[in-house]
Amino acid sequence: MTDFKKEGWKKSTLQVFWGEIAPCDHIIQIYENDKVFLDSLEGFIGSGLIAGDGIIIIATPEHVEAIENRLKNQGFDMNILKSEGKYIALDAAEMLAKFMVNNWPDEKLFDELITALFKQAHQHNQKIRAFGEMVAMLWEKGLNGATVHLECLWNKVHEKEDFTLFCAYPKIGFTQNINTSIETICCEHSKIIDGSPRPSTEVFYKAV
Repeated sequence: MTDFKKEGWKKSTLQVFWGEIAPCDHIIQIYENDKVFLDSLEGFIGSGLIAGDGIIIIATPEHVEAIENRLKNQGFDMNILKSEGKYIALDAAEMLAKFMVNNWPDEKLFDELITALFKQAHQHNQKIRAFGEMVAMLWEKGLNGATVHLECLWNKVHEKEDFTLFCAYPKIGFTQNINTSIETICCEHSKIIDGSPRPSTEVFYKAV
């Protein structure tokens, strides 16, 4: 179990944490189960929609369905949000297929794809929040170098776009030396959210 006091972790509520994130933040969560992950993603997207931010979610169909059901339960009309371009959901595997070449992210193809996506999102929204699960899919396949490179490409997008990016990895996917693997991934991010089971209203986090 993580000793938050000794390791410099801070405690917050999910609502406050997601309300105070910066447009340039690149956040990671390495989670132990889907409930923890979906609680965090719900807070990320829900608070963004309340703030008037545009949402881009690139995830597995199962996770898209799960989060949309949660948002509906909060009272959001997903059909209206989609039709107004305020919520864009994409299949992570289909997106990967558009820019992966020989198991490696092609920078030009990725940049063209993301540039077009952000242009679409900015038509109706000033600020953007994006969630991406493509990196987790690459990591699960053992394409560790490609994963880190894709994280770097996202950081390059940050150099020309002000947006908040949230990435999440299932802890079970870390089959190597877990501490070394986690350190490799986390160094590409600005904040880490704890992914261990906890009350759905609170979060432990620290700056990288």
